[in-house]
Amino acid sequence: MMETSVSLVFDNNSLLPILFGEQNSNIKFIEQSLSVHISSRGNYLAITGDQESSRRASYTIDWLYERIKNGIKEVTQADIEAAIRFTVGTADLEQLKIKQRVESKYALKTRKKEVIPYNKIQHAYLELLHTKDIVFGIGAAGTGKTYLAVAAAVSMFLKKQVEKVILTRPAVEAGEKLGFLPGDIKDKVDPYLRPLYDALFEMLPSENVERYFATQEFQIAPLAFMRGRTLSNSFVILDEAQNATSLQMKMFLTRLGYGSKMVITGDITQIDLPKTIESGLIDAINRLKNIPEIGIVKFGSSDVVRHPLTSKIIDAYEQS
Repeated sequence: MMETSVSLVFDNNSLLPILFGEQNSNIKFIEQSLSVHISSRGNYLAITGDQESSRRASYTIDWLYERIKNGIKEVTQADIEAAIRFTVGTADLEQLKIKQRVESKYALKTRKKEVIPYNKIQHAYLELLHTKDIVFGIGAAGTGKTYLAVAAAVSMFLKKQVEKVILTRPAVEAGEKLGFLPGDIKDKVDPYLRPLYDALFEMLPSENVERYFATQEFQIAPLAFMRGRTLSNSFVILDEAQNATSLQMKMFLTRLGYGSKMVITGDITQIDLPKTIESGLIDAINRLKNIPEIGIVKFGSSDVVRHPLTSKIIDAYEQS
């Protein structure tokens, strides 16, 4: 296949270390992903490869550079993979920029980073998080369903659109009988909410997270402890909802108060309940799917935004 060369010139050299990454790791990743060769001198960059790959590489780099100009402080592998995906079926750079504006419409700003959707299904999910009071995000690990929910919660909290962020999860592994575990209730539940904590610390300085928990603006609770509460002016996330029973799910959903949003995330292929007990997540989806005020998004293996092997592993398990 005939090789072609594409040139890029950048107007701000001080941003290039972020674009290129430590020891040019970002450039190397683009080279490997698109089978191109990239060389740089000063603010000039040359891309060599077949016509389609060179075009996609140049659009990818331009997309990332624009994000850096708009304020992001770090380019991750996930950012690069998202940029590469955006170039699929894109005829020209202007079309890509239109795509960018659409995908960034619901970008979520947190203290440490801006979170944007990486694909169409994530964009649809964020749109529902902005427009519906109850949203279900269903899909495998790595699709971003929980991470985006936490980002939306933090963004709304920082904008003072909600007063509290409440994180909950059914502690199925302990049968929700947590008394035998050492420490106070936070210590007992922490292991089950670790993924939510990890997401919070990616979006906020650690001292902020700790302060918000101390002031009860951020709260954690096992699902069983939600009974009797009315959750107003809050952003509430129920994670691992496939492990909630139907009665627990009904109890949780009816906690919704004025000015609140609820996001329910789960993977219906990873149910840990006894086989004789129906998942409350599956039951809720079947019961509520025709209520227009409730949003339901289903992520597939092609929507995984972790390591590329993750989606292949998910497919392999689904076929067995």
